[in-house]
Amino acid sequence: MDAQGIISCWEQGRRRHPLDRALLLHAAATPDADPETLADRTLGERNAALLRLRQSLFGDALKSCVECPECGEPLEFALSASAFLERAPAAGTRHATVGDYRVRLPTTRDLASVAGEPDEASATRKLLDRLRGDSDSGADSISADELASALDAADPCMDLTLELSCPACAHRWNAPFDVPAYLWEEVDVRARRLLDEVHALARSYGWSEREILGLSDTRRHAYLERVLA
Repeated sequence: MDAQGIISCWEQGRRRHPLDRALLLHAAATPDADPETLADRTLGERNAALLRLRQSLFGDALKSCVECPECGEPLEFALSASAFLERAPAAGTRHATVGDYRVRLPTTRDLASVAGEPDEASATRKLLDRLRGDSDSGADSISADELASALDAADPCMDLTLELSCPACAHRWNAPFDVPAYLWEEVDVRARRLLDEVHALARSYGWSEREILGLSDTRRHAYLERVLA
């Protein structure tokens, strides 16, 4: 996406549900795909597409900061989009094996179907029912942990988790890495910054938004330096 595309994406997604924002970003990452089909693509496929979009927009390094849940110490570190993409399964992977049963890999549509469930247990059970489809009802015996392990093995790019260790208290824990949320936050920051730049240059030069956003980043920043000098 160019500067205009970033603002357009931000405008469309700023009041949407996070799952809808993920689909919006997925559409931006795969402009040649039919948008109506994206909700039925696996979460791993979606995450991989968003990581590639992130690389093209902001580079490979993913700077992150979390607080230790034990002592509150802030941890700053950098991840790599390329390293995550190495986990992506072979194209066409759509199922996982849980014991003697075969289940579908979850999609954004599946997550949307359980978003309104009152607790994790009921959401997990409903999700499992969707994923096993017409399989034998004996699949009801599958636990949430068994399901999660099988899905992670089939598609390691579906549910990205970070293994963290606090240098202050040595506490170790796992933290989820939400690719759509991370990318959306960056798009939100970039879009707001671009709007500030449009505001400053339009006031000084009388240019339209389209003219300002049509400038390269280098030229736009050069004009801003002169306006703010």
